[in-house]
Amino acid sequence: MAVQAVPTKGNLMATKKSLALAKNGFELLDKKRNILIREMMMLIDKASEIQDKIDSTYHKAYKALEVANITLGFCDEISKSVPEETSLKLSYRSVMGVEIPIVTIDENSNNGIYFSISNTNSSLDEAYLRFHEVKELTAVLAEVENSVYRLADAIKKTQKRANALKNVMIPKFEATVKFITEALEEKEREEFSRLKVIKSQKAAKANT
Repeated sequence: MAVQAVPTKGNLMATKKSLALAKNGFELLDKKRNILIREMMMLIDKASEIQDKIDSTYHKAYKALEVANITLGFCDEISKSVPEETSLKLSYRSVMGVEIPIVTIDENSNNGIYFSISNTNSSLDEAYLRFHEVKELTAVLAEVENSVYRLADAIKKTQKRANALKNVMIPKFEATVKFITEALEEKEREEFSRLKVIKSQKAAKANT
């Protein structure tokens, strides 16, 4: 590795400081990466669990809706009485500097029954409540999946920076320290040899 550095004690001290900072930076990035990976794996497990719940709830909802359609006739007109969901709110929390979304639904919004109970039956009530549950689970799933995506992207960037320090910067600084140290040691040996020669010459002159 070519090292472009003037072999002085000042440069040696500066390079050693840069090397220490690079090693410390790598350790911090490695810890950050491990924390992000742990957080992401927890969310992946959570996403899988929520998806299973959604699938199960959808199955129950459509089963109840099928019964309602058979007993009440098609429920298109009844479904128009249910308002659109407008209470979704988005906020964020930070995990090691990564903005993770928090999706919430106002608990007091759209949580009632919007059709006449006297003109319907329990199957339609069941279908409505199941689809309402699916809506809530879908909001949670959207939060989790988006969080996993953001964490995966952050992990990739963190790994890239850590690799740059480990494979490029740290070896470069180590090589520079080695080069300067060896150059200074060689210079000291030359200076020691020169002083020995001068001392010998002085001693020889003193004996003549």
